[in-house]
Amino acid sequence: MSKRVLTTESGAPVADNQNSASAGVGGPLLLQDQHLLEKLARFNRERIPERVVHARGSGAYGHFTVTDDVSDLTSAAFLNTVGKRTELFTRFSTVADNLGGADAVRDPRGFAVKFYTEEGNYDLVGNNTPVFFIKDPLKFPDFIHSQKRDPFTGKQEPDNVWDFWAHAPEATHQVTWLMGDRGIPASYRHMNGYGSHTYQWTNAAGDAFFVKYHFKTNQGIRSLSAEQGQELAGKDANSHQTDLLQAIERGVHPSWTLYVQVMPAAEADGYRFNPFDLTKVWPHADYPLRRVGRLVLDRNPDNVFAEVEQAAFSPNNFVPGIGPSPDKMLQGRLFAYADAHRYRLGVNHTQLAVNAPRATTADNYGRDGLMAANAQPRGEKNYEPNSYGGPAETGTPLSAPLAVHGHTGTHEAPAHSKDDHFFQAGELYRLMSEEERARLVANIAGGLSQVSREDVIEKNLAHFHAADPEYGKRVEAAVQALREG
Repeated sequence: MSKRVLTTESGAPVADNQNSASAGVGGPLLLQDQHLLEKLARFNRERIPERVVHARGSGAYGHFTVTDDVSDLTSAAFLNTVGKRTELFTRFSTVADNLGGADAVRDPRGFAVKFYTEEGNYDLVGNNTPVFFIKDPLKFPDFIHSQKRDPFTGKQEPDNVWDFWAHAPEATHQVTWLMGDRGIPASYRHMNGYGSHTYQWTNAAGDAFFVKYHFKTNQGIRSLSAEQGQELAGKDANSHQTDLLQAIERGVHPSWTLYVQVMPAAEADGYRFNPFDLTKVWPHADYPLRRVGRLVLDRNPDNVFAEVEQAAFSPNNFVPGIGPSPDKMLQGRLFAYADAHRYRLGVNHTQLAVNAPRATTADNYGRDGLMAANAQPRGEKNYEPNSYGGPAETGTPLSAPLAVHGHTGTHEAPAHSKDDHFFQAGELYRLMSEEERARLVANIAGGLSQVSREDVIEKNLAHFHAADPEYGKRVEAAVQALREG
């Protein structure tokens, strides 16, 4: 085998990769040393802006296989036949910490799946929790600012975290999830994933349904206590990355079973609470789980930067038969996610291998821009409509239209008969065993007791009292004991 030759970026051979060119032995370096300048300049640019949220992540390739007939619900081609298999890429992540943070921390986890379908890529962007802290995207930047590093101290501050929650009573449900036993997953393999938002499915007849996605781990739920998480984060900051990588390398392929909850579109307006409120779940007694298929991860990326750091997911990447709902948070993310990738990776990020369609070909009139890899074929027109055989619209909507009415303006979400910020948080608390409740109370008190303002503490305590009287009393007593101790 012939020896490979080291070259510059332009392909010229490199004569010496150990010594820089200088003006004589021991003299100053020369500006004409193109190899040195190119190497240092490229090194300075090896990193791109990290994600503002979900920066710390791991990913793997796999496939999704349909196990149950759902053709009565959606016309999506990748779901239309039992046994059909679709290649995919999944990225897991923490939310609040930076790229260099630890894996085993108390934080929601991102659970994003890119299905490489024959009708284009379908991105499902969710979390390991079925709810979230807020229900209007206007509050999202403020929420994230309160959870990230303080601009003065440079670290996460309990004052900021709990002050935001004090002013966001709708966060009580998610706070109860986060501070409970599932707040620190033992690994990415041992947690569920949820679409969290409400989405729309439309069948071939045009019938519309609202759905929620549930990916149930087949490895079983495993979580860490606060003490176990702290110890593991100190021993191996990359614990979840290590676990996922090694499991797949040794042939232990993690899997999840996908279920959906299905609500006929006509039932949404009359449901007892707003079904598009991201801070609430749909009770399974009302809308039971319906099995769809199985997701398996069986291949690690070859290059973490190219395939995990540059992976771009956007909830507005729909395929025929799947569309959005009036969920306000989803509506905001339809813009924000794609725009974040255009900022981080450039307008042509969809041409990167991990993001490009695989079972079909992108064919449109998007042209040029920074790092354009796909040149326009010679003589092909760059406008539409045209008379030269370019790609044309189908005239067939991807999903059913959403009904709108009323006047434009800054409206609160429509109120339903049983809408309430605290009821579901109380229900979650009452489902817990005594041991789970004790750990939940201790986790909340550990953070809330560090808050410097009494009024912020009182506002948060009022939320827990409203969720369940016992819940509130126990948190209040635990906070008082820690502050007096």
